[in-house]
Amino acid sequence: MKRIFLFVLTNLAVLFVINITLRLLGVDRWMDETGGINFGALLVMSAVIGFAGSLVSLAMSKWSAKHMVGAQVIENPIDPTERWLVDTVSRQAQVAGIGMPEVAIYDAPDVNAFATGWNRNAALVAVSTGLLHNMSREEAEAVLAHEISHVANGDMVTLALIQGVVNTFVIFFSKLFGYFVDRVLLKNDGRNGPGIGAFAAEIVAQLVLGVLASIIVMWFSRQREFRADAGGANLAGRNKMIAALERLKINHEQAALPEKIAAFGISGGRSFSKLFMTHPPLDERIEALRSGS
Repeated sequence: MKRIFLFVLTNLAVLFVINITLRLLGVDRWMDETGGINFGALLVMSAVIGFAGSLVSLAMSKWSAKHMVGAQVIENPIDPTERWLVDTVSRQAQVAGIGMPEVAIYDAPDVNAFATGWNRNAALVAVSTGLLHNMSREEAEAVLAHEISHVANGDMVTLALIQGVVNTFVIFFSKLFGYFVDRVLLKNDGRNGPGIGAFAAEIVAQLVLGVLASIIVMWFSRQREFRADAGGANLAGRNKMIAALERLKINHEQAALPEKIAAFGISGGRSFSKLFMTHPPLDERIEALRSGS
C-alpha cells in the first residue's frame, strides 16, 4: 500500500504543477482562440499532462520513496540481519532474472515492505523495522519474494501507463466540462479567454473524475497483488507465502481501528470501500494461494 500511496501522491503533485503552468502560459487561451474548442489539441494536451505526471512520478519513485519514509539503503551490511536481507534479495533477483535492487530499511512499527523503481533492473526493495521485529526469517523471505515479483512483473511501469491513460481522460473531460460551464452556463464569449468559472468547474470535475478513475487504478493494484503473491510462492515456497500473509493478518487485526471510526477506514471491509483498496483482503489472498489460482 505504501508504494501506491507514494506513487499517487507524487503523480497528483506533478499533475497540479503542470496544469497550473500551462494555464499561466496561456495554453488554454491558445486552444480556444478560434471561438470553438479544438478537440484534437485538447486531447494531445491532456495526454501530455496525463502521461507527464505519471512518468515523472515513476522516474522519481525511488528518490521520493527514500525521502518520504526515511529509508536507509544498505551499502555495506553491518550486522547479520542486513547481510541476510541483501543475500536473500540477491538470490531471489537472480532467480527472477532481474538486476540486483537496492535494499533498504526504514524505521516504522507497522509490518510492511515495498518495491519501487522506474525499471526492473534499477529497483528499490525496502522493509520496515516492524517487519524485521515481528516476522520470522521464513515469513520475511516470502515478503521479499513478493516484492521481487512486483519488480519482475514490471508492475510499476504498467501502473504508470494505466495512470497516464486515466489521467488523460480525466483532464480531457474536465476541460470539456469547464468549457461547457464557461460558454453555455456563464455565457462567456471567449474574447478574453476562459473565465474563472471555467477554471473552478474544471477543478471540481477533475476531483470527481479523479475519484472515479482511482477505482480503475485500485482494481489493477488488487489484481497485481494476486500475481505477486503467486510469484512470491514460486520464489520462496507456497507455505512460506501463506504463513507471511497469516502473520500480516494477525498484525492487521491487532491494529484494527476502534469500532466507532472503523467505517471511515479505507479498508473497513464494506463493499463500497473495497473499490478503493490497493490490496485485496488478506483472506482472499490466502485462499487464492491455497487453491492454486
